[in-house]
Amino acid sequence: MVNKKKSMFGSGKALLLVSAVLLSGILGCQSSKSNKNPGESPKPNVVVLLVDDAGYADFGFAGSEDMETPNIDKLARDGVVFTDAHVSATVCGPSRAGLITGRYQQRFGFECNPSNSFAGLDLQEETIGDAMKKAGYVTAAFGKWHLGHDPEYRPNARGFDYFWGFLSGGRHYFPNDQQDQPGHSHSIRENDDFTEFEGYLTDRLGEKAVEFIDRNKEKPFFIYWAPNAVHTPMEATEEDISRYEGHPRQELAAMTWALDRAVGNIKDKLEKENLLDNTLIFFLSDNGGAHNNQSSNAPLKGFKGNKYEGGMRVPFFMHWPAIIDGGKTFDGLTSAFDIFATSLDAAGVPEEALTNLDGVSLLPYLEEKKDEDPHEKLFWRKDQAAAARVGDYKLIRVERLGYRLYNLRENLGETDNLTDQNEQTFKALKKQLSKWEKDKMEPLWTESQTWDTITWMIHQDLFLNREVRVKNPRQLQEYRNQK
Repeated sequence: MVNKKKSMFGSGKALLLVSAVLLSGILGCQSSKSNKNPGESPKPNVVVLLVDDAGYADFGFAGSEDMETPNIDKLARDGVVFTDAHVSATVCGPSRAGLITGRYQQRFGFECNPSNSFAGLDLQEETIGDAMKKAGYVTAAFGKWHLGHDPEYRPNARGFDYFWGFLSGGRHYFPNDQQDQPGHSHSIRENDDFTEFEGYLTDRLGEKAVEFIDRNKEKPFFIYWAPNAVHTPMEATEEDISRYEGHPRQELAAMTWALDRAVGNIKDKLEKENLLDNTLIFFLSDNGGAHNNQSSNAPLKGFKGNKYEGGMRVPFFMHWPAIIDGGKTFDGLTSAFDIFATSLDAAGVPEEALTNLDGVSLLPYLEEKKDEDPHEKLFWRKDQAAAARVGDYKLIRVERLGYRLYNLRENLGETDNLTDQNEQTFKALKKQLSKWEKDKMEPLWTESQTWDTITWMIHQDLFLNREVRVKNPRQLQEYRNQK
């Protein structure tokens, strides 16, 4: 079940903490389930828990010592934690487009974060909602959509029977007079109708998922649960804030506690209905922790929006006790777009029907039917910056800056540039990146000149292993005023 190659995190603090957290699960692990066949049981329910802008090290199972996440950690301890898992983009919109289609978003031009004026996810692309409906599932999406505002791009038109959430890339966690207006992209919608809510949004999203499970517990269901937690603005209930008085990251700790509470409500409902063992649960963040939400990506370099590991490597686990032994880690190179293929495989869709995907089913690797990495290589690109991962090596390319080459096994912190010392590998990865780009579209839209400048400057500073000078438009203006 566990990839036998040595983990890249072998010398990292994060893996030591992960291993400690998982030790009790490993010692108590039942006999191997590798001889089981998903077809012997009813179709599993599938739940994708996609959190927003969470730091790589900000959950107990990922090594955090100051964030309380008991419900999430319990699922991780009883599941399989992936130590080398990545999303397909370092910002929210394109990352979600890759996950929900199981394909590189550069195949259909969704390369950059969208503004309110963009159209939406290519209508020719099949979503995971479409595919799971065809497989006999009732489907639901909760929380943040960020894949199109017009009617033909909304969740109910893209494979989801039920939607409760908002269309834009973010919103306030409490009712807001400006945002909560009919027709506003930040307002809460139930299916395609404006609705209002009370209290704290993360809690409501958990409750709405519980209600959906209660209505559909007699049939297989697929849930895409995508709260805006822990994306800015940093807002939490007074009770949760008080719990963390004096905490150096008080707002994030409170928001994370609420997130864990909502996940716990979903978990408890599945358990109460005797559905938990035969529910395949994925947990991950849509990208690395952001610079402005108190998150930590330690021991990784970088953060949301750039091509260093802190922007793209995410906390990720799978939980399915009926089929997969828990309490272990998996070290093979994996991607968020593997969720699409894995879900369909679990639903009993034949492998030959999954040929149009860039992701692969992870089940054969966890059941030790395959012992190589799920991916030999992965690629990323957003406007001016691109990256390639092949084996242990990672190449980053930025327009007008050039290249950096790192060996992640030996230098996870990406501080030692090997472009001169390892010329053969450098040329090989350049060639691989160029080959990958040949059949990909140019982005259908790009981000503003201001953000292009900020992102380029961040890469420049990270290239040179120095402190990042500017992270937002205000800091950029201040920097220019000082010049």
